[in-house]
Order: sequence, then structure tokens, then C-alpha cells
Amino acid sequence: MNRPATAVVTTTLSLLSLTALTACGGGSDSDPAADKPKANATASTEKAPSPEKRLADVIITTSDTDGFRVQETQDEYIFAKSSDEVTVDKPVCAPLAYAMNQLPLGDPQASLTRVASGQTDAETALTKGITYTYVTLSAHASGDARSAFADARKAVDACGSGFTAEANGDESPYDSVTAEKVTPAGDESLGFKSTITFRDVKHVLHGEIVRNGDVLAVYFSVDGLAMASNRPSDVKLSPTVVKAQNGKLG
Repeated sequence: MNRPATAVVTTTLSLLSLTALTACGGGSDSDPAADKPKANATASTEKAPSPEKRLADVIITTSDTDGFRVQETQDEYIFAKSSDEVTVDKPVCAPLAYAMNQLPLGDPQASLTRVASGQTDAETALTKGITYTYVTLSAHASGDARSAFADARKAVDACGSGFTAEANGDESPYDSVTAEKVTPAGDESLGFKSTITFRDVKHVLHGEIVRNGDVLAVYFSVDGLAMASNRPSDVKLSPTVVKAQNGKLG
């Protein structure tokens, strides 16, 4: 089993086991009226949240998702820790490689990832599978989110015949990419699906990218246990999770 598939399976099993068991002042000769706007401006700057804080305030939690468990991802099972570690045989397809490996698009100021899983018992999960919907939020400087979204749209249009991503010596081949209709959200949204073949068995993966101002939300779904048990899968994004996150973004 190559590492991307192994990472998906191991993360799934790990999550499944959890299911089973910030004033300034003027000098004495200054004009108070002239100083007041400056003081207000300084206070406003101090109160502005950092990009990291902005994302932490709007990322979904278990209480937002009506029965889904929301957890942090585990770094030891990821394909790559940053986009700098990823190379793609077709560079135009790079945004899709990032989106399907929980990596942010563009040049973000901050990013945050969570994984949401349905509440189910261990036996049902093993026999019928369980969908994991990954949510990656990223905050961007003015204009970068729009540019990154445009690059992702271009990738969906250009990568229909598939592509291969590589990171740290491991390969992740995607057989095809197709645009997919999604419920409009944010300032612009984009859906896609991709097929991969693992041990001669085909799996269909689904993704969605939403831009809301200078924040991007990337959604991706997978059933790692289907790969582990060598059965086909067609894993849809959870509408509950996507709706909850888009709602928190405004």
C-alpha cells in the first residue's frame, strides 16, 4: 500500500477507535482633540484578530455539525506537511493535489484543518464504511484568495485526464478529474470529483472549494476503510458539514 492510501486508512482506523470505545497617550503640550483619532486607530489595530485567530473562531466544531465528530488531523499520517513538499507531473493540476491532501491553496497567511466523521458504531463502520469530510480553511492577503480560487478552477478544466502528485518519495496518482455541480456558497464556489485506482479497485472522491472574501474553505471526502477492505467507494461530501462551515464563514 503506498503512503497516501496508507495514511488515509490509518487515519480512518485511528478515528474509528475513538468512536468505538491586546493604549497609548499624548504629551502634555498636545491637542487632545487631535490625539483622539490616533488613539482610536491604535485601539482598533490592537483589537484586530490575527489570521490564526480569525480561522480558529470560525472553524467548525462538533457542536456545529449535528451528530458529527470534529477532530484535529494527525500530522504523522499526512501526505505532506506543506505544499513545498509536493511536486506534480502537470503543474497546472497542483491546486487539486493540495485540495485532496488537506493543504491550503495559494499563499495563505494562516491555515487550519479539521476532519468530521459521522457518529456510528464500530461494526457498521467496518462493514459499510464511514465518510470522513476534511475541512481546510485558509486566510489570505487581499487578492490572493481570488487568485488561488482562479487557479483551482483552471486546474479542474485542464486536468480531466488525471495527474500524479509526489511527496517525500510517495506517489498519489489520480485517474481523472471532472467538474461537479455544488450548491452556490460564499462569493464563488467550485465542485469537482476525482477517480483513483488502488489494488485494481476504483474509488471516486469528491471535493469543493468556496471563497468567502479573503478566506478559502476546501472540502474533501474519503472512505479509507473501503481501500483497506478492497471494495469500491464513491464518497460524497457531508452536506451537514459543508453547510455548517459555509454558514460560519458568513
